[in-house]
Amino acid sequence: MEPPIHQLDDGALVDAVGRADQDALAEVYRRHGDGVFGLVRRVLGDEAMAEEVTQEVFLRLWHQPQRFDAGRGALRSFLLRQAHSRAVERVRSEEARRRREARAEREAVPDPPDVERQALAALGSQALAEALATLSEGEREAIVLAYFGGLSYRDVAVRLDLPEGTVKSRIRLGLAKLADRLEATGPGTDR
Repeated sequence: MEPPIHQLDDGALVDAVGRADQDALAEVYRRHGDGVFGLVRRVLGDEAMAEEVTQEVFLRLWHQPQRFDAGRGALRSFLLRQAHSRAVERVRSEEARRRREARAEREAVPDPPDVERQALAALGSQALAEALATLSEGEREAIVLAYFGGLSYRDVAVRLDLPEGTVKSRIRLGLAKLADRLEATGPGTDR
């Protein structure tokens, strides 16, 4: 008569697992499951993934019990090596997935529209387009981004990589010049 499962040593338990004895696998899990799970959770830092990897380790023992060789070491060491290896593979796999997703997001982001060209094309007033064209590039860029692009002074400053005060000055001076030019070319004037 064979001793009860809980009295078998690890080597005998693995032999029983090789004969598809589910009770033997349950006993192996009872003895070593917490250690395997704890190691995997420390490596992964995620409880749900740690549960999955722990399950993979014991399923692998179920499907390939012959991989364990009692002559090479204890079952606990074997399972912990398997667990560590699987956890590291999962970390690498997750990092690769995140990099792929980030790359896909970067590639999917369309180039920002040329706000200046859109604003000038959408202007109904030829006089305004001509007046804008007479401003310095810095003034024109700041005004177009702020008024036609809907950006705040701070956003314009960040976009143009300039101090906020410089952007405010360019907009103020540019608007004053625009007002003068538009007044000079207002209705009834032929320029």
